[in-house]
Amino acid sequence: MLGPTFHRARRSLSNHPTVAAVFPPTDFQKSAAEEEEELYSREIHKCARTSDLRNGRAIHAPLLKGSVPFSLFLKNQMLNAYLKCGSLESGLRLFEEMPERNVVSWSALITGFVQQGRPEGAISLFRRMNREGTARPNEFTLVSTLHACSLLRESGLAHQVYAQVVRLGFEWNVYLINAFSTALIRNGRLLEAMEVFEKCQLRDIVSWNAIMAGYLELSYAEVPWFWGRMIREGEVKPNHYTFSSVLTALASLSDIEMGLQVHAQLVKCGHGSDICVGNSLVGMYVKNLRLDEGFRAFGEMCSRNVLSWTQMAAGCLLCGEPGKALEVFAEMRKAGILPNEFTLSTALNACANIASLEEGVKIHGVRIKLGSDVDICAANALIDMYMKCGCVDAARGVFQSMREHSVVSWTTMIIGCAQNGQAREALKFFDEMIEEGAQPNDITFVCVLDACSQGGFVDEGWKYFSSMSQHHGISPREDHYACMVNLLGRNGQIKQAEGLILSMPFQPGVLIWQTLLGAALFHGDMETAKRASDHALKLDRKDPSTYVLLSNMFAGLRNWDGVGMMRELMETSDVRKLPGSSWIVQEKGGPPALADG
Repeated sequence: MLGPTFHRARRSLSNHPTVAAVFPPTDFQKSAAEEEEELYSREIHKCARTSDLRNGRAIHAPLLKGSVPFSLFLKNQMLNAYLKCGSLESGLRLFEEMPERNVVSWSALITGFVQQGRPEGAISLFRRMNREGTARPNEFTLVSTLHACSLLRESGLAHQVYAQVVRLGFEWNVYLINAFSTALIRNGRLLEAMEVFEKCQLRDIVSWNAIMAGYLELSYAEVPWFWGRMIREGEVKPNHYTFSSVLTALASLSDIEMGLQVHAQLVKCGHGSDICVGNSLVGMYVKNLRLDEGFRAFGEMCSRNVLSWTQMAAGCLLCGEPGKALEVFAEMRKAGILPNEFTLSTALNACANIASLEEGVKIHGVRIKLGSDVDICAANALIDMYMKCGCVDAARGVFQSMREHSVVSWTTMIIGCAQNGQAREALKFFDEMIEEGAQPNDITFVCVLDACSQGGFVDEGWKYFSSMSQHHGISPREDHYACMVNLLGRNGQIKQAEGLILSMPFQPGVLIWQTLLGAALFHGDMETAKRASDHALKLDRKDPSTYVLLSNMFAGLRNWDGVGMMRELMETSDVRKLPGSSWIVQEKGGPPALADG
């Protein structure tokens, strides 16, 4: 701030005869005013840079009193400071009080509205600027307005703004072209954005990244082609955003071959230290089931955030290593990283996979400590974990403690009760779900029909099956028909089950016929079993389940020649039965291990 020392020095110099002779009083006063304005400008800029709203208001006060000339330059500086400090209301008040405004004033406030997530206000202000006509928009005004169009997802508005860009002669400006492309992409107009990109003569890395982001969002299968073109043309060098985008797309495409090539390019360009790139690289490997390479990339990351750890744990789960997922979660806790709802859900899913109640209870404790920061996703995973560990009461307790229930919450309770021998309770949950106005989905009905099958509730099964299309607008899929066939078959209604299959509005798959085959064999209906096996083998000769069912049938009849024939047929057809496996808990607190056989 300008203290008394400055003012005393100014008065002393103005009274000195030599100074007065060289500098006339009016000139000296003007110079002092300019210096004072510069000092205020520096202080205001400092407040904007440090987001110091309190000091900014203190500086604004003497300017309002008129003790210092409040020039348009300082008003714009003050306006910018308010906006940088996040006080849009103060900035807007100052703007409205300004008797004179230039393009800087308008541009600053439009940008402030965009940065505060209020694109409607930015567009309204831009229209007012054009209507009043006291200042002509410049490149900065137009870039911010196009960003507002992106947030509003209004392609027509973006076209109107860009027409003004062309009228003002700014169509050569790459920043405006990039902003227009981004607005088009946000509105799903990728082809139009590509046309703008092709016509642009001065493309920079942002131009390429904008189109890359568009392909990633709207047509990620095209990302490898666009990446190849970018490397071939060599117009610009890819940056961290480019690498993150292309690796994310390759993870979704399961294209490990190109992923390795991009990784090599990444090492060459030296963007591997970026945390977003590191996360994308790990994601690319684990989604291609390359867990070892994923761990290697994870270990080479310079820094890791909660997303890094969560992704690595989820990768272990995806690769069939829930024990390693829990190890990653434990290491994350040791590193002092606070888990989020996705981390907890992943860890709880790992516990559910191996039915590790002890670890699940520990993670439940972590969730309680995090409190309201954890959402419904983690609560659903917690219910699933307790159900798969056989703790129905604990799962019910979590469900009842939830403030709101999603369709996943209800469905998890229904299937959990059914799998734990409480089929009637499962149907009660479904009826309660309907009473509360929750809308079931197709998966919910699979679980409900499975509960009917577990409990042998044929009448209820028909009722729920019919209600799918009649009351909920859901067309039964193969899974629903398989549940009904299983329900009817378990209750000895083999003919009705076969009749249902023949009445299906689409071609029955191998699962349907295998279900009928199993039911027919159980009830000794060999004729139906033979028809079902013929259909199943016709649809898929490589599925071992059909051969195993037939082999069991021959064994039950003590027809050992038939058993041998099935095994021989499996060998000649190169059909292999997947071995069973179990999780065992090791001593001394080691992670659960998978035992084959």
